[in-house]
Amino acid sequence: MSLTTIDWVIMAVYLVFVLGIGFWLRRSIRTSTDFFLSGRSIPAWVAGLAFISANLGAQEVIGMGASGAKYGIATSHFYWIGAIPAMVFVGVFMMPFYYGSRARSVPEYLKLRFDEKTRGFNAISFAVMTVFSSGISMYAMAKIIQSLHLFDAAFAAAGIAQDRIFDASVVISSVIVLVYIFLGGLTSAIYNEVLQFFLIVAGFLPLVWLGLRNVGGFSGLAQKAPAGFMESWHGMTNPQNNAMGVEWFGLAMGLGFVLSFGYWCTDFLVVQRAMAAESMSAARRTPLIAAVPKMFFPFLVILPGIIAVALPNNVPLPSASTQAEASASLARKGIIPQKIDEKTHQPKVDKDGKPEFDYDLAIPNMLMFYLPTGVLGLGLTALLASFMSGMAGNVTAFNTVFTYDIYQSYVHPGASDRHYLWIGRLATVGGIALSIAAAYAATRFNNIMDMLQLVFGFVNAPLFATFVLGMFWKRATGHGAFFGLLSGTLAAAIHHGLTLPQGATAGIKGGWLTGGSWIAKEYYSDMAANFWMAIWAWSVCFVMTIVVSLMTEPREDKELAGLVYSLTERKKEYAGPWYEQPVTLGIIVLLMTAVLNFVFR
Repeated sequence: MSLTTIDWVIMAVYLVFVLGIGFWLRRSIRTSTDFFLSGRSIPAWVAGLAFISANLGAQEVIGMGASGAKYGIATSHFYWIGAIPAMVFVGVFMMPFYYGSRARSVPEYLKLRFDEKTRGFNAISFAVMTVFSSGISMYAMAKIIQSLHLFDAAFAAAGIAQDRIFDASVVISSVIVLVYIFLGGLTSAIYNEVLQFFLIVAGFLPLVWLGLRNVGGFSGLAQKAPAGFMESWHGMTNPQNNAMGVEWFGLAMGLGFVLSFGYWCTDFLVVQRAMAAESMSAARRTPLIAAVPKMFFPFLVILPGIIAVALPNNVPLPSASTQAEASASLARKGIIPQKIDEKTHQPKVDKDGKPEFDYDLAIPNMLMFYLPTGVLGLGLTALLASFMSGMAGNVTAFNTVFTYDIYQSYVHPGASDRHYLWIGRLATVGGIALSIAAAYAATRFNNIMDMLQLVFGFVNAPLFATFVLGMFWKRATGHGAFFGLLSGTLAAAIHHGLTLPQGATAGIKGGWLTGGSWIAKEYYSDMAANFWMAIWAWSVCFVMTIVVSLMTEPREDKELAGLVYSLTERKKEYAGPWYEQPVTLGIIVLLMTAVLNFVFR
């Protein structure tokens, strides 16, 4: 299926609308609070949809589809144990600390609870993480444009080499996001995220329906998919018995506890949306509202990936255009082709000689394979929306943390609010420029979700240990938190430098401390390596924080009021309707998630 005029029109209308929101909101951005926190005036339902959409970027849409093709239905663990419980926890327990402290960012909360050096360490590491995360979104968008050959005709007419399409796509996409964030700040990002949420749902529902109908429904998919691909918990007793290559403890501890809670409870990218809500009650309900659609997203983004590998290997590759891509000797999994080396234009293999499949093409190829004219334009617009959502979310988090927690704290304190507003806008430009560099690092992975979880393991895993102790143990000190974070990050680096996934060469995927000459542990998959790295980082940070805290002087109780659970006044729960009560909503969400885990066990 190729793009027609109506498909291009749909995508063009979306881009005009996105930029229009930025220009429309431009006049309402008068202060730094307006730019960074939307003046704390966003309704709960809008904040809730923005909360999920900030995470529903290209990393999730492309990455989860790729993980579905690579690991099967076990990818649902990223939702049902790797997201929902943590979202309930942050809504019920943690938002009162964030919102009640009136902190403008997660690093600023760390300053209030611990000290300046802890805030500084987290601010720098978080800024680096958002740059990488934004770069991954940028890479995903450029990969889609290049793989689907959307600009081939235009570049051929202009006499520009086809291998420059990736570079041009990176630049064009970054400029679009830069414009509407520069003009409208967080408010522009939030309202675009709400629009993007509905576009993604509308664009992917036809894809799932057509794909399932083609393979004979769930029963037909189970028969055609690789063995074990439709089982999420069976086989988790041994890493060799499941596609994800991890046992139940590594999954539950690494993903379900460390990475999950570390992301949803401490990542300012999502917390920022709840902090922009109009009241404490709205802020607490924000992640709970987001959890309801979140638990059903595996059916939208994971199933297409599984369908992609369940299709016969002899069907035409939707994205094939070059002779190398269309070669009959090219290894395939359904409509997932073998990855092509960008320098040699030859099929890539790992160090064991096994083909490297380009799982990131699962969703793009499914769109091109199934969707007819018009609907294809809607589907590709949904991908554009996911990219905009992911990149804009990271950029708005980056400019806030850079301005408040780095520039204002260490470079130019005491300046006017107008000055910080302009620094925030300049930080937006700088963040996008750095993200462009990160986009090229993502080319080393055949599943961007593998890279994303690697980045989270370095930053969020040790940070969550610091938060757990800081919020629930009043004896934790600033020195303990700082050296715990430092030790946890170093533990992640050492683990990464001494281990490798099967088939990988030493470098960005690990083994760099010895150049691959000696490996302490070889994991069955990239994701298993990420989970265990996160476990090590969290554990070392947790222990070191306790040890150093016991050796240093704690702060007085009165200084920690409102920052530590045992020293915070318990306010009477909101007595409104049940659907506005955080605890009641949290229990309902957890019960629904338990049912999904049981049904798809």
